[in-house]
Amino acid sequence: MSNESNNLFSDMEKLGFGDIKDINLYEEEPKQEQKKEDNEEKQKISAQDLIDKEMELLYDRKIKCPVCEDTFLARSVKVSAPRMLKKDSDLFIRYSNINPYFYDVWICNICGYAAMKKDFPNIKNYQIESIREKISPRWRGRIYPQVYDVDIAIERYKLSLLNYVAMNSKHSNKAMNCLKIAWMYRLKGDEKNETEFLKQALEGLEYAYLEEGFPIYGMDRYTTMYLIGELSRRVGDFSKAMQWFSKVITTPSVSPKLKDLARDQKDLIRESKKEEEASEDNDKSNKKTGFFRSLFRGK
Repeated sequence: MSNESNNLFSDMEKLGFGDIKDINLYEEEPKQEQKKEDNEEKQKISAQDLIDKEMELLYDRKIKCPVCEDTFLARSVKVSAPRMLKKDSDLFIRYSNINPYFYDVWICNICGYAAMKKDFPNIKNYQIESIREKISPRWRGRIYPQVYDVDIAIERYKLSLLNYVAMNSKHSNKAMNCLKIAWMYRLKGDEKNETEFLKQALEGLEYAYLEEGFPIYGMDRYTTMYLIGELSRRVGDFSKAMQWFSKVITTPSVSPKLKDLARDQKDLIRESKKEEEASEDNDKSNKKTGFFRSLFRGK
């Protein structure tokens, strides 16, 4: 660019502007910077508003730890607060205003015992000893903010899972914990980690179906059958998924609603298979075309 713009106002001295130099007529950075600062400030205000609104939907619940007998306050969602948006096909509920899944794990900050709130008080004496031996000596403590987000939820669910492993909990406990971690990764759009934890949840549910009594986490036998089928579908095991969905559909005592869900998921599998076959046919066709082109290409 020319430096002539530096002298654009060189003849303005007689009007009292003789000291004007180095002016760029189209310099807009200060304006853009101001807009950026304004936007950042608005985002801060908006984020704070969301936190304030969520704070109104929370309360502190007094909990006694069954491992160390210390008393602590657990952040909890008011019963009337959650507003359901929809339910995914693997039973994950999406909420609009506050996410109860974020607050599902209780942690004793003294000894490190953590579990999903439904399981927290239900710990046997030999499991207490396992926590004291395997978790408490390594626990460093963690202070959480008043409002939790998805990353905090994942961390807390993983600590819960670690406790379940340490105290040799039932397969269903570990499976449901893994499933909820998968759901949290779904919220983040992290498909790789979501799939990994879906696989772990599937394995645990299959063990639980064979070895444990029903209900499992509020699910009867048929809902568990459906969920095993749906998790199989989501991790790409279509053959196994079709088998489980067929069991649901052909069992007389299964509710019509659950049968309809199973039929819908079977249809999705059929559509996926058709798309895969079409894609494979296109690939084969392209390879053949490329082969004949190479034969008759001029040298």
